[in-house]
Amino acid sequence: MDFNSGHGYLLIGGLILVGAGLLILSLIVNLRVAHSVRDDVRHREKLLEYYRNIFSQLGVILIGIGVSLFIFFFQQNYQDQRKRETELQQVLAKLAARIARGSAVAGSLGEFDELLDQGGPYVSPELGGNNAAVSAQGAALAKQVSEILLVERDVDVQGFDILNLSRDFESSFVVNELNPTLWFNLVRDESDIKYATTQIALDYKDLQDAIGGEPVEVAVADPEKARRIKQEVLDIFYDADLLRQRSRRFLARACWLFSNGRGFVKLAPVEAIEADARSHQEWIDRSKPVLTQMTSGSGDCLKLLQFGPAT
Repeated sequence: MDFNSGHGYLLIGGLILVGAGLLILSLIVNLRVAHSVRDDVRHREKLLEYYRNIFSQLGVILIGIGVSLFIFFFQQNYQDQRKRETELQQVLAKLAARIARGSAVAGSLGEFDELLDQGGPYVSPELGGNNAAVSAQGAALAKQVSEILLVERDVDVQGFDILNLSRDFESSFVVNELNPTLWFNLVRDESDIKYATTQIALDYKDLQDAIGGEPVEVAVADPEKARRIKQEVLDIFYDADLLRQRSRRFLARACWLFSNGRGFVKLAPVEAIEADARSHQEWIDRSKPVLTQMTSGSGDCLKLLQFGPAT
């Protein structure tokens, strides 16, 4: 029986009303008993007393059942509400921790930003991107590869595993109350982050194999090696762009949820945050007005992403 949906109230109300009706009916029968006593109709008196006792006993029993059910449901509802409040507080605390740790991890994305946005916002070659990250050749490519190898040492891509909020939600009531589209996008972004971090590690290994242990300047002088190196560079950039897009959208969403406090379970997706964009810069430009209005901790949600304008 779902008490919160109103079915429990109807059952209890019905039992009490029927019980009260039977008690009223027993009073009416009792009046007939009095008339029978006055008229000295012994047979009818005994029969009416029997009916009176049945009605009054059933009425008391039904009212007692109704009151008992009300007390039971009230206690159960109170316990459920307390449990919900406790779980909600725990989820909010975990959400705050994810945001804080995720923000620290996101700081390392700036090194990818410097490489990806050289000459303008990065757009994948499949969508017509032609900034320096995409078009570099010769000496520019050699310099680019050297910078990429430095970033490999500076950025711990495995640290992005902290951006996994669904594991905090899935064991609580939140997963049932959260907007389905929001939940799907959250899990999808987590999967993309996991994919990107795995692929970047493999891409770096493939880049090292393409270089073949030679100095980068010597390797790119060989046309065949240069072609392979260029492809591996493009693969790294594609996965790095996916990582920064999904990581920052994840943080933006988490910050937005946290900024709404306990009411976040009732939120509908915000198009400016959730919708895919042609480039990371386009997503930043579109979501900026929304993110600057939301706060988490000491600053707005846009600052949390630690993203500067493309150069």
